[in-house]
Amino acid sequence: MEGPRVSFRSLDTVWVQVTGTLCNIACRHCFVSAGPKSDSLAVMPRAQVEAALEEAAALVARDAYFTGGEPFLHPEIRDLVDVGLRWMPLTILTNALLIDEDLAGWIASRFRESRYSFDLRVSLDGTTAERNDRVRGHGVFDGVVAALGRLARAGVSPVVTVVEHEEALKAAEARAAFTEFLRGLGLPHPRVKFLPLLRIGREERRSRGYLEREALGPEPLAPEIEESLICSSSRTVTARGVMTCPILVEVPEARLGDSLHQAGRAIQLRWRACHTCVVEGLRCAT
Repeated sequence: MEGPRVSFRSLDTVWVQVTGTLCNIACRHCFVSAGPKSDSLAVMPRAQVEAALEEAAALVARDAYFTGGEPFLHPEIRDLVDVGLRWMPLTILTNALLIDEDLAGWIASRFRESRYSFDLRVSLDGTTAERNDRVRGHGVFDGVVAALGRLARAGVSPVVTVVEHEEALKAAEARAAFTEFLRGLGLPHPRVKFLPLLRIGREERRSRGYLEREALGPEPLAPEIEESLICSSSRTVTARGVMTCPILVEVPEARLGDSLHQAGRAIQLRWRACHTCVVEGLRCAT
């Protein structure tokens, strides 16, 4: 399949898959099939993460994201955060289940003291255990809510990301309900980011994969759409090399090289998941 071409403007953002596909939960809609036993992508050694951040800084990247899997499973995550914050603003994508009082306090100290901004994105897919846990697993809702409360008490206000795994979550009412729910947890200025479903990974088994009609043709994209896509200004570093984007880290054909320098070139949107970014407006960055 040959999709539209996307030029690479410059490296604005570097994504670092610090824990590969290792995660403490196995969400039913996870697009990289991460979980406690998943090893399709290995945990990155500290030296590899540091080298990626240094190279990104040399390319004048504006910010970095740590993702996985679950980044807080990395045995050296605190040191890696400090390394990242010496170079540029940093965001961690997390399910928050490992954030106890001690970690919440440490995160708050980095929020207050770091030279560059530090942020968290916490995944929560419902304002009730029934809605959230049907895709994220039994007990996850209570664990995430408790962690959000700890962060709030520590003075940290994370972005909460919500995957639209059911139609009701696409409605404006759902956005208002999430905002009020987070205020009730002690977050005075809630930030919520809604994300459309990616129909790859486990989601293909939970509901369906992409349909034949959900494929991009070779026609050029409108300039404003092309420029807004993550693949026009970011790359993802993993234990096995640099990939087109964080959505395609398990796709061998999306590998662009061993370094960010090698990966700074145009690509073609030949994968079904690209439909979600182009048509539904998925933007991975906060």
